[in-house]
Amino acid sequence: MASEKQRSAARENIRKAANAAKKQRTIAHLPKSKRTALSKQGAKVARRKREQSAA
Repeated sequence: MASEKQRSAARENIRKAANAAKKQRTIAHLPKSKRTALSKQGAKVARRKREQSAA
């Protein structure tokens, strides 16, 4: 299990990466298969998050 410090650092890194991706439109330049995989992964996490809040 990651420590609180590690989790907050990871969250910060994700925010930074998301901002960079928005600026550079990294996702738009990826191959279609990679984009599909990323969106599937995102949907999976979102579904897990929804199920967690419902329980």
